[in-house]
Amino acid sequence: MTVEDVVVEAGANVLEQVLLQHRVEQFLYRESQLLDHWQWGQWLELFADDILYWMPVRKNRLRRQRDADEVPEGIEMAHFYDNFSSLQLRVNQMHSGTHWAEDPPSRCRHLITNVLVTPRDGEEAAGMESPEYDVSSNFLLYRNRLESETDMWAGERRDVLRVVGEGFKIAKRTILLDQNVVQSKNLSVLF
Repeated sequence: MTVEDVVVEAGANVLEQVLLQHRVEQFLYRESQLLDHWQWGQWLELFADDILYWMPVRKNRLRRQRDADEVPEGIEMAHFYDNFSSLQLRVNQMHSGTHWAEDPPSRCRHLITNVLVTPRDGEEAAGMESPEYDVSSNFLLYRNRLESETDMWAGERRDVLRVVGEGFKIAKRTILLDQNVVQSKNLSVLF
């Protein structure tokens, strides 16, 4: 292999990574727009049938405990622990007009930043029919409800995106709020 071949191959790999980053970011931005515009049915279509959508309750940890896994394997407590069926129930409730905490619907703005995309490999990739990517992003969710109710949540989302056709499906979402005590009246919005 010549030096030129190595340079061309390296350039192709970089271009592939840049295009993947762009596709993933556009997917996440589109998802945010669907939520902000109350298009919950279309939002639900972005999820795989085997989705695990959960938000564990955060714990305060001393500095010496920071090395411990922030997201436990077993469920201790969670604000959300949903599969596709329970997400469908949430969406149906939002559309029903009888969801007391979302009538009138909240005005929300989902801001996504610091998107990092990593291909899954090793044991995680073994036996997969379609390629998957670990995607970490930071979020800020602003909500205004009625005249004066305002909430803001910040944190990190850890997603597993599965390639399906020309696009992606969210196969897993872990939502890590920076708050460990949620002071909002409810968590009726979707993250």
